[in-house]
Amino acid sequence: MSEAPPATALNTARRPAVLTFVRESMPARIELLLAVLSAILLVLAFPNFEFWWLAWIGLAPLLFAVATTSRKRIAFVLGLIWGTVFFYGTCWWLTFPMIHYAGISTWLAYPLVLLPVIFVSLFPAFACLSISLVVNRFGSTAIFAAPIIWVAFDWLRGVVTGLDWNALGYSQAFHPMMTWSAQPAMIQLAKFGGVHAVTFLIVLTCAAITFALVRRRRRSLIVSALVVAAVVLIILLSNPRVHQAKPMIDLTKDMLIIAVQPNVPMAAVGDSGYRELLKRHLQLSETALANDYAKRFEHRLVIWPESPMNFAYSRDPQLQKVIANFAQTNHTSVLLNSLEPAPNGGSYNSAILVNEQGQKIAQYDKIRLMPFGEYVPLPRWLPGSGSVRGIVGEFTPGSSYTLMPLGALRAGVFICIEAAHPEIARSFTNEGADVLINISNDGYLGPTAVMRQHLANAVFRAVENDRDIVRVTNSGITASINSNGVVSDTTPPFQEAVRTWTISKTGSGSTFYSRHGDLFACGCGLITLGFISATFMTRRRSQYRDR
Repeated sequence: MSEAPPATALNTARRPAVLTFVRESMPARIELLLAVLSAILLVLAFPNFEFWWLAWIGLAPLLFAVATTSRKRIAFVLGLIWGTVFFYGTCWWLTFPMIHYAGISTWLAYPLVLLPVIFVSLFPAFACLSISLVVNRFGSTAIFAAPIIWVAFDWLRGVVTGLDWNALGYSQAFHPMMTWSAQPAMIQLAKFGGVHAVTFLIVLTCAAITFALVRRRRRSLIVSALVVAAVVLIILLSNPRVHQAKPMIDLTKDMLIIAVQPNVPMAAVGDSGYRELLKRHLQLSETALANDYAKRFEHRLVIWPESPMNFAYSRDPQLQKVIANFAQTNHTSVLLNSLEPAPNGGSYNSAILVNEQGQKIAQYDKIRLMPFGEYVPLPRWLPGSGSVRGIVGEFTPGSSYTLMPLGALRAGVFICIEAAHPEIARSFTNEGADVLINISNDGYLGPTAVMRQHLANAVFRAVENDRDIVRVTNSGITASINSNGVVSDTTPPFQEAVRTWTISKTGSGSTFYSRHGDLFACGCGLITLGFISATFMTRRRSQYRDR
């Protein structure tokens, strides 16, 4: 009977195996540089840099590294590195509230952000692993499966985390290209497949570039050129040469909108500060309503944004009296954000509509809440979760897509981060909304890129559903967005401002996306499963033949 080897011998044997695994998982220097370069190019494509055209070439270095590596684990690591650099570079603003409101030191805040960044980076990591599997099994031509796989994991990221923030398609939100149209030409395909359809075209273009670089043959160049030409043709076909005449304003049916940006500070205010800020809202509104143009309209609506003031309309009889008096005196309806009572002592983050007679006639309760801002996504048994709830608070999510009656129109009102949830605007549209209204407060994230990134989400919601959007914010960016995604009359950040717009009933049709949602992305997910399954089936068959 032989003796078992001593423990020290086992440890010595294991250590080289672990080191070998780690060493074999490390990309070569050139592969690492390509992944980082790709991430930086795509960071530059997003606000606040907005070199939008870089998105159409930015993923090619990563795809080239993934397509040419022989080890699948290296492809995974490359995707993880890309995701970490990209998401950190575009979402570094998450540190702002941590530093300025939670009292966390700068030296701790920036490393802490790495935790959620690395988590979301797992999705591009698995996308790169899947692309590597397919290319290694079926050859370099299979790089054209990359857009399908990338969209599938982007969609999965949205399903798992609740947000697909900064999906590559969002980089194109503000950029008109066609000489005959002022609309953002690159994003009109969102009417069919949402932001994922635009992401698909971007990744397909980068895959074509990658294919040409990997094969380096004349035929490969021709194939890549044809793919790029097909992308251009799709973009052209989604931007028909249509000149729509601006409709005449009907003073009896159209609604005049007074969008108030009060720039309420994020710091807590006492009773005297509250009264002064309420007075600011009223004065800005009254000044706009006193305009001769505004007086001509039969229907008028003043919109106050989501605000850190925490109006509590139902709990505050004095506020009810002030708003009723304001509405009756100025012959206007008022839409405001309010902290409303929910069952079991909870609270809703709500939008309240008060009509011209000073009566509350509609209330929408925010359905998709902000994690760690309006609720704590941690189990109650987890140590420390109670103290986090004490700091953050916990709202009750709403459940009903209540439309606001605005004369002859019906409006769907969604609040803050709900602009980043396509299903919210889509559900309002399917319920019969003629126009969409987004009230928001980005002030707690400071003068950072999040302001335009958040606006980019609202732009896509307008295009996806073919509905005009009125976006009213506390500290910017307040804007009017038409159904083709054209942003106009924006306000400067962190300044008091008022904008006056008109909205009218321009049609009640629905887009493919409004009717079917993320069907395109779901299809990409199913095809990706097929690709991955095929690689394993092919491997098993080859192993069977070898026997």
